[in-house]
Amino acid sequence: MFRLASAYANSRLHAVKAETLILSSGKDQLLPSQEEGEKLRLALPKCQNRRFGDSGHFLFLEDGVDLLTVIKGAGFYRRAKYIDYVSDYMPPTPSEFRKIHESNRWIYLATCPVLLSTLEDGKIVRGLAGIPSEGPVLFVSYHMLLGFELYPLVSQFLIESNIVLRGIAHPMVFKRLKDGRLPELSTFDTFRMMGAVPVSAANFYKLLSSKSHVLLYPGGMREALHRKGEEYKLFWPERSEFVRMAARFGAKIVPFGAVGEDDIGQVVFDYDDLMKIPYFRDGIDEISNEVVKLRTDASGEVANQDLHLPGILPKVPGRFYFYFGKPIETEGRKRELRDKVKCHELYLEVKSEVENCIAYLKEKRENDPYRNLLPRLIYLATHGFTSKVPTFEL
Repeated sequence: MFRLASAYANSRLHAVKAETLILSSGKDQLLPSQEEGEKLRLALPKCQNRRFGDSGHFLFLEDGVDLLTVIKGAGFYRRAKYIDYVSDYMPPTPSEFRKIHESNRWIYLATCPVLLSTLEDGKIVRGLAGIPSEGPVLFVSYHMLLGFELYPLVSQFLIESNIVLRGIAHPMVFKRLKDGRLPELSTFDTFRMMGAVPVSAANFYKLLSSKSHVLLYPGGMREALHRKGEEYKLFWPERSEFVRMAARFGAKIVPFGAVGEDDIGQVVFDYDDLMKIPYFRDGIDEISNEVVKLRTDASGEVANQDLHLPGILPKVPGRFYFYFGKPIETEGRKRELRDKVKCHELYLEVKSEVENCIAYLKEKRENDPYRNLLPRLIYLATHGFTSKVPTFEL
């Protein structure tokens, strides 16, 4: 009977056109759930598979498995026929964020981030007191190696200010053109849960119009996958892409710097080295064809957005530092910033402020007695692992 039922079901799989989400258990003692789940994922045209390696046959009766969380993480929650990553987004509940935070707590402990912001009078303070609570706000910065700064930054905004940063993210986080070498989409469920949005002009427009706090890295993958010796070097487009859109909605632009990647690792084998070896060159071409390509119409270094994994020599973790400059107002400047010259001047001002913030942090961290891991661990061990570790004098 099972054999006949299975044969009939398999013969009808081609008729299934709807999006499908499969949940498969790794320790199912009754059925080969993971093997069958993978077969179905390959057989169905719009299918995703979420594996629960430590779960048994009765998945929904187990603690820690929340179907709504899985649906949100997979990007299946929507109000219309097609998902809208802006309007359909549901922020993580306290329990969901707690679970995400606990699973990534090692990053926080290893980097012990220091966040500085600038008040209206120009005073620099520790914390996010200088960050506008009302949107729209556009945060613009340099993208650290492999995006190491993302989790400490986004989580700290939620913890300190209850602000969800809506990051403009690479398409690889949301969609694949075909299967291949890239990590499964489930790898990026946390990104989607925490508010990431696919990069596009339409999504950028929707975020600003909905008064969101938006996180933008103009250098994108070119900065996150930089070459040897290019730490903290900005690779921004020549065109002032985000300024006019920000002015249209009167958004505050907050330039900020992020420093610390050179204290956790060093690139020793970069894109240029990989492209000299046929095996790795073919792999990069294959990976790049698995996702939508960006900056195809751009010129200069920022156009080089090929996905790859550089060789990184790890270091004993240092500390991450974030410095948010004084917000730049665009309210009432919509007509002024229609002028290309004025628009580009503001664009260069934002870029210069980002570079100044980075330079400030690189200089000040030299005076931080807790920059290295050992002093921080000693402080946390004596004062409690939830205490705030001191830093340099402001």
